[in-house]
Amino acid sequence: MQQALVLGTLVFVVAWVFFWWPRSPTVAVVGALLSLGGYALVLALEGLAAARLNRGDAAPPAGWPGLAGAWWQEVRVAPQVFAWRQPFFWASLPDDVDPREGPVPAVVFVHGFVCNRGLWLPWMRRLRSQGVPYVSVNLEPVFGDIDDYVPLMSDAVRRAQALTGRPPVLVCHSMGGLVARAWRAAEPGTPVHQVITIGSPHRGTWLGRFSRVANGRQMRQDGHWLAALARREAQIQPQDTYADFVCWYSNADNIVFPASTATLPGADNRLVSGAAHVALAFHPRVMDESLAIVASAGRSPSERTAL
Repeated sequence: MQQALVLGTLVFVVAWVFFWWPRSPTVAVVGALLSLGGYALVLALEGLAAARLNRGDAAPPAGWPGLAGAWWQEVRVAPQVFAWRQPFFWASLPDDVDPREGPVPAVVFVHGFVCNRGLWLPWMRRLRSQGVPYVSVNLEPVFGDIDDYVPLMSDAVRRAQALTGRPPVLVCHSMGGLVARAWRAAEPGTPVHQVITIGSPHRGTWLGRFSRVANGRQMRQDGHWLAALARREAQIQPQDTYADFVCWYSNADNIVFPASTATLPGADNRLVSGAAHVALAFHPRVMDESLAIVASAGRSPSERTAL
């Protein structure tokens, strides 16, 4: 789908310019720019909506400089993800399949809405350089029910644990955090070392009200599906339900807002100020501290405390 969108857009732009240039170079240039860069206007509208909704949120405001910086981050990062890595290189850097010895657990990567494993290529390169194994999922059908992704998660966790013999660390972006939670509620006996979520709509997002697809509706702010999931989790683990979660969130997230909807009660909630939704997944602090959590999983409790 993403390949078709990218190639279709390029064909349209070439045809547009070819048709209009002899008639009006201005129309040709403006049309081409809107076709290639119109997404920047959409990102700006999302940012404005987030700024307005965040006024009543517990997270400190990003301020207009922070919002402008977040917009520019997303303008630069979005084409890299949606027009390059995911459409054409999603199958590069394949998952590890050979077991290896060592104290560090494997990582399971879980992407978000309308994405695929290509989102994680920068993370995969980092892990390869550190000798840490990983597996990933492609959540399909793209617009399916989140609960239907549970078998994919089960398979990924099983493969990850087989690599090292240790419970893996789950690293999830956006909707991927909800997929991980749904899987844990469905299979509560399977251990994981830690769940790291990045911009995940744990309590939904204001934008979810506009969705007409199954998983989009499930991400509506304070929606029925999310409430039912929280009840199941509380029944399984009434105390410290989210104690092993690290939740990264931002006060300039243009997709998941109000900002605090990306947090969980009792979790290690970490605010990154002025980061947009997709860019948050590649923020240096998010990557560095998350990979440090993975590395520390192989240390003894006393060594981790010393850190």
